Amino acid sequence: MLRVPLHGVAPGQEARVRTVMDALRRIVRDLRLSGREVERRAGISGAQLFVLQTLAHGPATSLNDLAVRTLTDQSSVSVVVRRLVDKKLVTRTTSAADARRIELSVTAAGRRLLARCPEPTQARLVSALKRVTSTELVALTHGLSALVREMGIEAAEPRMFFEEALSPRVRRGKRSAARDGA
Repeated sequence: MLRVPLHGVAPGQEARVRTVMDALRRIVRDLRLSGREVERRAGISGAQLFVLQTLAHGPATSLNDLAVRTLTDQSSVSVVVRRLVDKKLVTRTTSAADARRIELSVTAAGRRLLARCPEPTQARLVSALKRVTSTELVALTHGLSALVREMGIEAAEPRMFFEEALSPRVRRGKRSAARDGA
């Protein structure tokens, strides 16, 4: 096979660049395909399934608590929770211990939905990151941080995977539900 050098890549680095690109392609593909399957089976996004599964392991005592448990920021998880509450898959109640706080928990409908869904890819990704060695995690952190910097996307909000991009079928379902008064 004829190998054409990549423009701007130092000689000898082509194989490493390709390896990184292939790894990213595999991860993004798995996230995308898993998200589509969840949307097809359950009508929710992969991010919503990840949050729902996280809450199934135990209620959250606040949005901050849930953000920590999902390894994301409060604003991203807040959007996902609002959608889950709107679908009656999660309840958001005032804490009995402190009226200034909220508690989030999975409803019976949310548990039924979870029973028919596969494990979200985000959960597998987090599990995999917990299993890599400390040295590998440090290298991955440095490498991905450098990649984000070089792409000029440090200021972009790190939203949950594919949450903003629901399929047309899911959006149609939301409009139908709104029309039907759901």
